[in-house]
Amino acid sequence: MSDFSRTYRVTRADLVRYAGASGDFNPIHYSARVAESMGLPGVIAHGMLTMALAAQAVGEWAGGPDRVVGLSVRFTSMVVVPDDDEGVEVLVAGEAGEPAEDGLIPVTVTATSDGEAVLGRATARVRDDSAR
Repeated sequence: MSDFSRTYRVTRADLVRYAGASGDFNPIHYSARVAESMGLPGVIAHGMLTMALAAQAVGEWAGGPDRVVGLSVRFTSMVVVPDDDEGVEVLVAGEAGEPAEDGLIPVTVTATSDGEAVLGRATARVRDDSAR
């Protein structure tokens, strides 16, 4: 398996859909007035949405979400989503290591938005079914 990168675009409409699916209606995810009153640079994406993009990228690369055995991240920065139709890009990349004794492949994952890391210490473990 080789390394990978995927680019995802996140818009305010995506935040609305994610809020509905997750039940997280915190106004920092849709109201610039509230977000800025809380000291934020603007409306921010849900952290778990950012993590889900990382999981999606790993799953696509691995050949399906069922091959992702684990994913661990720390949130290091925010994905600020502008109030326009373009949104913001989140770049997710991964670097595969050598399979461990348990046959799982460790993957170091990075996620950036506007050139800044938004996930830290992000790692995944992927089942390698190619040996079967």
